[in-house]
Amino acid sequence: MTSTHSEHAFPVQPMPRWQRAVLKVGSSLLTDGKGGLGKRNAAALANMIARFRDQGREVLLVSSGAVAAGRGLLANSGANLAQRQALAAIGQTPMLALWQGLVEQPVAQVLLSHDDLRNRRRYLNARATLRELLRIGALPIVNENDTVAVDELKLGDNDNLAAVVASLVDADVLLIATDTAGLYTGHPGHDPAAVPVPRIEEITHDIMLMAQGGAGSLGTGGMYTKLEAATKTAAAGIDTALFCGHDADAIAALADDRLHGTFIPAHGDRLVARKMWLRHTPPSGGAIRIDAGAAAALSEQGASLLPGGVIAVEGDFNRDAMVDVLPAEGHRRLARGLVQYQSSDLQRIAGCHSSEIASVLGFNNCHSVIRREDMVLLSAAAAAPTPELFMENCE
Repeated sequence: MTSTHSEHAFPVQPMPRWQRAVLKVGSSLLTDGKGGLGKRNAAALANMIARFRDQGREVLLVSSGAVAAGRGLLANSGANLAQRQALAAIGQTPMLALWQGLVEQPVAQVLLSHDDLRNRRRYLNARATLRELLRIGALPIVNENDTVAVDELKLGDNDNLAAVVASLVDADVLLIATDTAGLYTGHPGHDPAAVPVPRIEEITHDIMLMAQGGAGSLGTGGMYTKLEAATKTAAAGIDTALFCGHDADAIAALADDRLHGTFIPAHGDRLVARKMWLRHTPPSGGAIRIDAGAAAALSEQGASLLPGGVIAVEGDFNRDAMVDVLPAEGHRRLARGLVQYQSSDLQRIAGCHSSEIASVLGFNNCHSVIRREDMVLLSAAAAAPTPELFMENCE
């Protein structure tokens, strides 16, 4: 149900001025109802992008639709990993062609992988490429590199990918085109008491409960993942706006900085680039458990993590891997950072004084297990276990 239904109408609210935006468009907005790609919604969104460009503003597009397009070209296509990867490969070309046929500027395909965001050098290269594409007037169309990704290393849904890209390019706002006018207190199609939520100052557990539900047959997310994405962008100092991609009036209004939908403002100042990368780069799967004294030193003194505070090492990882720092018991993440020793070496020096590292290992990479400048502490909200839908990106 869209904002054209007065009983569920969202009030019009002004959008803060912005210069650079990431626009995320889902699969359901790009299909024609027959399994192929359709132009109706895409054309309205392309016109909005053109309006933004005429205003001297920059837009990057995170567009779903490749798998759906591939499925529309093939009969009896399956749904296992290899088949989905094949569909993504086949569907990328028509998806790009759809957008190229609707915008005057050249479109540029950019495929990102888990490793592109974990490795700082590749991360910075990706950022430089995207910024150069914007500088020369192209429309970057970003997707995950589904053709080579495996399930355990997938970034996940495109809502969260869009949040990563927003951080990657220092966007001012993330615009998410949805199937509904925004977030409601309940499902507007099932709950007659559901009312619009035009603004969310903080994404709490109760807010997330409002978004429970699937994404439909074509999508991989839903409102839940959109709020996940907004949580990431808010922490990065980036606003998020949810609006209906089926509603031509809402799209036209957004081009004039008027929002019919849900607005989630940024929380606080922008984090410095390296801290953003540390907070959101995908984990290696490894973890380090530390004692209470080390935990206090990290949180209260801003200290580096020394080997004497390590009591257990979980998983296999190499030096410079991103690992989680956990308490002696439980799974609440205290911090995360780049480790100076591979897991097998760290197991040998766990509990040792820094001065003993060389005598135990025969070398000394660093007196710290994780240096303070390579570590970010996690708030209670950020440290809570989260569904492995994706990662947490970027700088």
